[in-house]
Amino acid sequence: MILSVYKLGSEVMEVVIDGNNLMFRDTSSQMITTIEGIRILKAGVLKEHPDLKDDVEWKKKAVERLKEHMNKMNTEMEKTNYVKEELFKFGYTPLYFQKAGFRTQKFRGDEKIKEGVKCGIIY
Repeated sequence: MILSVYKLGSEVMEVVIDGNNLMFRDTSSQMITTIEGIRILKAGVLKEHPDLKDDVEWKKKAVERLKEHMNKMNTEMEKTNYVKEELFKFGYTPLYFQKAGFRTQKFRGDEKIKEGVKCGIIY
């Protein structure tokens, strides 16, 4: 399980990745949602999937494609790095991450989380 924390203005959001489960938590409202409950802008979906332009069920299909993409990734670290990169595009600042309950670590620049854990330190 990897918990990562991001900030946009005064909004702080936590993302929990546990195997194939992806959950988002808004710390101000204490709302927790799965990938189906996130806000998706149609303009952003059309950049990635232009074939959904005239589709009535564009949101449902976009969520399914995102799930499929996340399931193709082998490790939780790959998924966390993907979420970090996507949220950064929309102005979220990555603050820190916590892997498997060990101590939290700050994201540094645009580095990716590396494989391997020994004594709570990511190598």
